[in-house]
Amino acid sequence: MDMTNLDFALAIDSAAKPLELAIVLPTLNERDNLAPLVERLDKALNGIAWEAIFVDDNSPDGTSDAARALSQVDRRVRVIQRIGRRGLASAAIEGMMATAAPVVAVMDADHQHDPNLLPGMLEAISTGQCDVAVASRFAEGASTEAWGRPDRVKASNIANTIARKVTGVDLTDPMSGYFMLRAQSLREAAPNLSGVGFKILLDILATAEDKMRIKEFPLSFAARANGESKLDRTVVFEFLVGLYDKWLGNIIPTRFALFGTIGAMGVVVHMAVLAAFLAVAGGSVAQGQVVSPFEVGQTLAAIVAMTFNFFLNNSLTYADKRLNGFGAMMKGWTKFGLTCSIGLLANVGVAAVLVRFGFHPYGAAISGIIIGSVWNFALSSKFVWGRYGN
Repeated sequence: MDMTNLDFALAIDSAAKPLELAIVLPTLNERDNLAPLVERLDKALNGIAWEAIFVDDNSPDGTSDAARALSQVDRRVRVIQRIGRRGLASAAIEGMMATAAPVVAVMDADHQHDPNLLPGMLEAISTGQCDVAVASRFAEGASTEAWGRPDRVKASNIANTIARKVTGVDLTDPMSGYFMLRAQSLREAAPNLSGVGFKILLDILATAEDKMRIKEFPLSFAARANGESKLDRTVVFEFLVGLYDKWLGNIIPTRFALFGTIGAMGVVVHMAVLAAFLAVAGGSVAQGQVVSPFEVGQTLAAIVAMTFNFFLNNSLTYADKRLNGFGAMMKGWTKFGLTCSIGLLANVGVAAVLVRFGFHPYGAAISGIIIGSVWNFALSSKFVWGRYGN
């Protein structure tokens, strides 16, 4: 960062004042964006005592180190490097909980969010005009033209429509990732926030006991400067997961519901592979055969279904603890297979015992499936993805 571009007098003056604002910036491979963004924040927040907290999901490009280098020359910059944890919502929550500033803002580090909106948003919060200030891509006077992604604009509009209908939040852009509120309000809501694949603004508004007053600020949404988007291929799925977690997660834990749903899909895959194999190989045992086509097909189907379940669980159920790299994936796949084999034994064992005690076979089978699923989920969480904790 070229410190000659900073106004040192203003920086010293701001440092002497009580901290007024913390800007939380979740990052993933944003190394080249940090220094220019700090300069933009410095210019936009003239005379305001602020700090920037970069919450980095252990980016392989060295984003955390770049943030630490900036903090050596500018004490207003801090970094939280997260190991084994992923996700925008949880990163935003951690960052907002880590400051002493009375007001916190969340924005992206990719230069798509204009820092020049921050002073106006801070004034609205500080003077009591609103409880939450939201930078909206779709409010009157806003623009997404510079974004250059009409497909993403359409997807955002669909998500916003769903969000408004499900939550009743009356906003032009409830999926905005750029907003500001008092830190105390966040801390009060934090114990009940989802933090799972959910736009944190929507989560806060849906969690608050009292309806929060909102003021929207039109945002000219810019194109990404450098790095890669933190929204991967699972963003729509994670949005729906967030909605489930918020309203039904206290009945059936979200992660277990995902694990069970994928398991049910795996049963369909298993039967499809088995049927296809038997259609080609036939089901009868030829003279002299030691292993029947059914046994071969059943084994092949089990391996395919298990692999299907593993990869889907790795991408979706355990997205925040996702295994990456060939070695880690193969090790995880092997552990998952062993885990499932133990679960199968539990399944069969429980069902057999229940039948002996006079239970209806179908009821016993369902009970066995449930026990096996819970066993698989518990062991998988601990021994496949649990090296990062549960």
